[in-house]
Amino acid sequence: MLKYYNYDIVFQEIPNEVTLAVNITNCPNRCKGCHSPHLQKDIGEELNEERITSFMDKYASAITCFCFMGGDAEPQQLSVLANFVRVHYPEIKVAWYSGCASLPERFDTRYFQYIKLGSYDEKLGSLKSETSNQHLFQIQQDGCMKDISYLFKTF
Repeated sequence: MLKYYNYDIVFQEIPNEVTLAVNITNCPNRCKGCHSPHLQKDIGEELNEERITSFMDKYASAITCFCFMGGDAEPQQLSVLANFVRVHYPEIKVAWYSGCASLPERFDTRYFQYIKLGSYDEKLGSLKSETSNQHLFQIQQDGCMKDISYLFKTF
């Protein structure tokens, strides 16, 4: 079961999007220097279709993107919820911030417009750093992943 700790409307996670970022707990990655170590714990409320509907009832008119911040412990459940957003709110883009270096085996990217991959490495820095190991990809119509990380360097 996916659980979330909190959420916020943000402007820098996905370039050129107003994003509802939902922080998912039970992160298995344990990145050194993690800015949110409390998200490693199995805490929070269940993130399900009903909760997403509640968020969207409040915020759909104010956002252009819904971003799952984490969810690496249950990527298939995350895909189910991403598809729910895609089908029920087609005007809203869907993003996933994963701390993994690559996508899970047989992961279906067609439910997403954006996927960030890469653990946080404090020596390499965040997406804004020229040396970062993290990459943000825009999912193309044909399923190819276009690296758009360079957009973070222009802020």
